[in-house]
Amino acid sequence: MFIWLASYPKSGNTLVRALLASYFFSKDGNFNFETIKNIKQFPNSDLFEKIGIDIKNEKEVLKNYIKAQENINQKNSTQFLKTHSYLFNIENNPFTDLNNTLGVIYIVRDPRNVVSSYAHHAAISIDEAAYQITNSIIWGGDLKSNRVSDRTKVYLGSWSSNFHSWKSFKSIGKYLLIKYEDLINNKKETFIKILEFIHKLQKVDFTVDTPKLNNAIESTNFEKLKILEKEKGFIESKVDIKTGKKIPFFNLGANNNWKKILNPKIAHKIENSFKKEMVELGYL
Repeated sequence: MFIWLASYPKSGNTLVRALLASYFFSKDGNFNFETIKNIKQFPNSDLFEKIGIDIKNEKEVLKNYIKAQENINQKNSTQFLKTHSYLFNIENNPFTDLNNTLGVIYIVRDPRNVVSSYAHHAAISIDEAAYQITNSIIWGGDLKSNRVSDRTKVYLGSWSSNFHSWKSFKSIGKYLLIKYEDLINNKKETFIKILEFIHKLQKVDFTVDTPKLNNAIESTNFEKLKILEKEKGFIESKVDIKTGKKIPFFNLGANNNWKKILNPKIAHKIENSFKKEMVELGYL
């Protein structure tokens, strides 16, 4: 069964995956980029090709989301899957179902900080990034890309529709909302909350492995991740098509403060677009 790690891009999904990978897929809790590979992305073109789906035929891909999940679902174990997709139903083709899904951890971040991080990651202007997060868009679909994650279309929706869509698991007790800001300001407490939720879904008692927990928290410090990327490279960093250079994935982190770097007009546009959600989340 899957526990989805869902979020809009540049909202803290990688930090949550790094923590979970360190805790569950290492002996001592110390993070490295190999451990994070245990948490795969969905959708992923390889998963569809393995079951004989032509990824050039988007209608067939959409029809086989459940089949692709069934193909990798191990009923007696819990797997984590990362996604930036909104929880859709397109032409009666659902994104997932309860036969495959154990629950979801949804990571959210103040959209005024998402926009600058998103612009840097995608090598686009902040104006374009603001347009994209306020409109329903699709990522990927570049069949010529060497990056598997870029070959499959990902239906992001807008920042707000992405956030709202995953709430459907809330009514059945299979939803945990995590704010990026809490991960930064109260990392240990927030990570323990995540671990408690996972064990609750699995219906097993939770006893924290304190040494592993502390190592996971320490080894996923932003500055350490930034140094590790410089030394080893990070597969999820993109290349600027204009310059041909790699765009650092770990850029500003907690120093990405919209109050200091965002044009007030852009901030106002985002606040107007997402006022209801930002009030709900305590961002306004």
